[in-house]
Amino acid sequence: MPDNRKLHLGAFMRPVSIHTSAWRYPGAYPDANFNFAHLKRFAQKLEYGKFDAFFMADHLAVMNMPMDALKRSATVTSFDPMTLLPALAAVTERIGLIATASTTYNAPYHVARKFASLDHISGGRAGWNLVTSSNPQEAWNFGLEEHVEHDERYRRAREFFDVVTGLWDSWADDAFICDVENGVFFDPAKMHVLDHKGPHLSVRGPLNIARPIQGWPVIVQAGASEAGRQIAAETAEAVFSGVIDIVDARRFYADVKGRMAQFGRDRNDMKILPGAFVIVGETLAEARAKKKHLDSLVNPASAIASLSVRLGHDVSGFDLDGLLPELPPSNASQSGQLKLIEKARQENLSVRELAQYVGGSFGSLEMIGTPAMIADQMEEWLITEASDGFNVMFPFLPQGLDDFVDRVVPELQRRELFRREYTGTTLRDHLGLKRPANRFFSS
Repeated sequence: MPDNRKLHLGAFMRPVSIHTSAWRYPGAYPDANFNFAHLKRFAQKLEYGKFDAFFMADHLAVMNMPMDALKRSATVTSFDPMTLLPALAAVTERIGLIATASTTYNAPYHVARKFASLDHISGGRAGWNLVTSSNPQEAWNFGLEEHVEHDERYRRAREFFDVVTGLWDSWADDAFICDVENGVFFDPAKMHVLDHKGPHLSVRGPLNIARPIQGWPVIVQAGASEAGRQIAAETAEAVFSGVIDIVDARRFYADVKGRMAQFGRDRNDMKILPGAFVIVGETLAEARAKKKHLDSLVNPASAIASLSVRLGHDVSGFDLDGLLPELPPSNASQSGQLKLIEKARQENLSVRELAQYVGGSFGSLEMIGTPAMIADQMEEWLITEASDGFNVMFPFLPQGLDDFVDRVVPELQRRELFRREYTGTTLRDHLGLKRPANRFFSS
């Protein structure tokens, strides 16, 4: 491993905690998902901790859960990412700002314009999490009776990427000459009309905003299915993976990065950042006690509903004390479904036990212990090429975030595994990514 290799840290901040009961934990802010004052404080704390990015996941529907579970969920309300992140850009200076925008239920012109705007507003700190909408209920909010089929979503997403990035390249970097004396605002030779016509999309262009500061906002992707891995190898600059076992993580890392060469890409042009649910304690016993108390606040109805969402099938009618029956492939997240089925089979878990596992932190990679123990785990994942860093998920806020920034970050810095100061101003700078060339204009 190169001596100068460092961890990259993103913060998973929508919902502000993935744990179902985070809002109920003593000292937590129950309204953290939709209280701007809290979110501003969190973003500034993350920037103080020199995090690479503040990451907002998003979905376009309230989950289709039984009301007894839904009424307990703090994720039913939150800000639209492209409204919140420009506001956070105004109260921060360096931290990257990444948001999800679905390729299934958005138009590419909207996505291109919004993220280009965010990149300019933030001074080059925008990132686009390219997703294909795994939540079937989103279809109902966009005039469809059924969710778009899984592989078809990915085919549209691949074309969508080409259109969005083509729109970002509508203008040469020096197109806007602002010649006051002669009254010429831009050079017509430096404007490109995309005029895209493909199997899924038809977009003329050009985009009505200058090329983003970063050239393109950073492209982020999170799918782990075969189709997801392939589109990541072609397009992604950061991948938020859901692996929980270090051996599986090394295989995923080698597989996805190993596919990049066929597309003329260097392995260093992508950072793989698994989600990590981190609980910090003075001792291992204290950290475990925090997790135990947090899990005790999960209502059984929420656990069963969460498992149904992850599996893409309603499990409430199954024998909860029996084994998980055979399930057809999900049209939601196929990789997420497969991971849980494999765990249930390997550990001989009942449906109830699997629901208990998922119900709190959604079956994510967990790092629970002292700052030194957490740093040990992160260091091992980094040096053995299981990851390039982590997308950190906090158990409850503000305490969980403060514990990580105030206690784990200094330990990582002491080991020279994480930056002490930002050395650049853009998200690409933080991640060590090149600025993409404009496909239509030479620089």
